[in-house]
Amino acid sequence: MTSDFQYPDWSEHTILIAEDIDSNFAVLSALLQKTNIRILRAHNGEEAVETSLLNPSVRLILMDISMPCCDGIEASRQIRQQLPGKIVIAQTAHDLSSLEIINEKFDGFLLKPIRRKELLETLSKYLS
Repeated sequence: MTSDFQYPDWSEHTILIAEDIDSNFAVLSALLQKTNIRILRAHNGEEAVETSLLNPSVRLILMDISMPCCDGIEASRQIRQQLPGKIVIAQTAHDLSSLEIINEKFDGFLLKPIRRKELLETLSKYLS
């Protein structure tokens, strides 16, 4: 069976993935590999804020909610204070009861486990 799925070409874009768990980062990287997008990584919220500030080419941030040092909600708050308009998409394994908080603080969200179609559709809203 062949797939007619067409990956977008995002070779001119850079995103930041804020994810403390190596296997989750590996999955996201693998799902995005064929888009040719440049990926930066932050292992915690503090790194996410620092990396965002030091890399103005970052178009979008995939922000894990539960991270050490500074969680994704606080990191997003700090990023938005310093970089208004920066696109931040929450990624979470939390149940949907946290949806209200996520909708208030983020441009969108992805529920883990993240699926290719959902990931690419969400990112396409901002990168295509």
